Amino acid sequence: MRLLIAEMKHETNTFSPVPTPLSRFRPLYGEEAVRAYRGTGTGLGAYLDLAKREGADIVLPIAANAPPSGPVEDEAYRAITEAMFEAAAKGGFDGILLDLHGAMVTESLEDGEGAFLRRLRKLVGETPIAVSYDMHANLYDDMISNATVVAGYRTYPHIDTYETARLAGETLIRAIRGEVRPEMAWGNVPMLPHVMRQGTDDEPNKRLQERCREMASAGALAASLFTGFPHADIKNAGLSAVVVTDGDKDRAQRLCRRLLDEAWEGREQFVYRIEPLGESVARAKGLAATATGEGPVVLLDHYDNCASGGTMDTTLVLAEILRQGLEDVAAFAIYDPEAVREAIAAGIGARVTLSLGGKMRMPAIPRESPPLTASGVVKTISNGRFRNRGPMQRGLAMDMGPSVVLDTGRVEIVLVSRHLEPSDINALLSLGIDPMQKRFVMLKSRIHWRAGLGKLARAVVECAGVGVCTSDYGELSFRKVRRPIYPLDLVNR
Repeated sequence: MRLLIAEMKHETNTFSPVPTPLSRFRPLYGEEAVRAYRGTGTGLGAYLDLAKREGADIVLPIAANAPPSGPVEDEAYRAITEAMFEAAAKGGFDGILLDLHGAMVTESLEDGEGAFLRRLRKLVGETPIAVSYDMHANLYDDMISNATVVAGYRTYPHIDTYETARLAGETLIRAIRGEVRPEMAWGNVPMLPHVMRQGTDDEPNKRLQERCREMASAGALAASLFTGFPHADIKNAGLSAVVVTDGDKDRAQRLCRRLLDEAWEGREQFVYRIEPLGESVARAKGLAATATGEGPVVLLDHYDNCASGGTMDTTLVLAEILRQGLEDVAAFAIYDPEAVREAIAAGIGARVTLSLGGKMRMPAIPRESPPLTASGVVKTISNGRFRNRGPMQRGLAMDMGPSVVLDTGRVEIVLVSRHLEPSDINALLSLGIDPMQKRFVMLKSRIHWRAGLGKLARAVVECAGVGVCTSDYGELSFRKVRRPIYPLDLVNR
C-alpha cells in the first residue's frame, strides 16, 4: 500500500489584522515533517501510525499549520497546495490522508479547502481521499463531494485530533480493501453559535456530540457535528453536519438531518450573554476570598484569543486587574516582540518600565486597545520552546518565541513574541510559573485552556475585554454571511 499524507491547517478570522504569510505556517517538508509528527497525539501522528501498522510506503510532502489570523496570503496558499499537487501528480497512490482545518479563507477564496480538494480530485481521479476536519470547520459542498470520507472532532477543547484522523484513515483503508463503501450526506442550518458556548462540556454541544457517538455505535461509519467558526464573514459560516454510512445514502441523509434539527432546536443555548468587565473582575476578586478548594481563580480574556485570530496584544482586562488591585496574579500572555527585546536587553533582575501591547490596529471593530505602561523586574527570560504534556496535541513541540516574565509585584506578566494560546500547562511551567501557586491566573483563551488547565481552576470568570474575537456580534460587520441567520436575525426555518 502506498499513501500520500499531508497537513494544511488554518482557522481564518476575516476580522483579524494579523497577517498570514507562508512564514506563519512554518511548513515542514518530507522527512523533517515525519520526524516532527511521528509519535505525537496529532492528526498527522495518527496517519503515520496507521501507515506503519499497514506497512505502507508513505509520501508526506508538506505539513503546514499556522496559528489563526487574518486571510491567508494567496502566495502562501499557492506554495502549500502546489507542494501537495506536485506529490499527487506523480501518481501510484492507493489512498490520500489529509489533515485539514476546514475554516481557511484566503485573499481570493472563501473556501480554501474546497478549492484545494476540487483540484486535487481532478488530479488523482478515483483515488480515495480521507479528510479530518476541525469542529470549527465552515463547510462547503466541495469540501465533502471531493472526499471519500470525512470525520470531524467531537471535543472542544480539541483533545481528539488523533482519534478523528485515525477514524478517517481507518475508514479509508477499509474502503481501499473493499470492506466498506462510504456514502456521505451533509447540510447546514442558518445559525452562528457563539464560540464561548461551543465547549463540549456545555450544552447543547455536549448533547449533540453524544448523538454523533450514538450514530457511530449504531453503524454509521462517521457522524460529525461542526459548530463552525463565526468570526469568518463568508457565506457558509455556521453550524453544519456530515454523516458517513456504508453504502446507504438515504440513511446518511436522515441521520444528518436529525443532527441539524436537534442543533436548531437548541439554538438559544448557543447564544452568549455578556457581563461588563468591571463587574467580572470584581466578582473574581470576591471568589478568591469565598470559593472553596485549591487552585487559582481563572480570568478569561476571551475577546483576544490568538487561537481564534486575536492579536493577543490587547490590554483592557490586564489593566482592570491592575486597577482593582488583584494580587498574586499570573497573566498569560501579551504578544509584544518589541517589549520582549527591551526586557531581554535589560537582563534578568533589571527593573524596567515597558509599554505593553496596543500596537496592532483593529479596524474591523469599533474599539481599540491602548498600550499599557507597566513597571517591574525582569524575572524570567526564555526561548519560549516546550513540548505539550497533553491531552491536547500531546508531545508536539511548541514555540512562543523569545519570552519573558515581568514581575510588577502583584502580577507576573508573560510577554511572548509568537502567538500561542495557553492550552497546555507546560506553557506556564516552562516559564517558571506554577498556576497552582497563584491566587489568580489570567489567560487569553476561550475554551482550549480547559484541556491542560481546566481541572486546576477553583473558579472561572469570563472577562469581556476588547479584540477581534469579541463575543458581541454587534461589534462585527457581517456583509457576506448568508442572511437571515440566527442570532443576527430572527429566523424561522
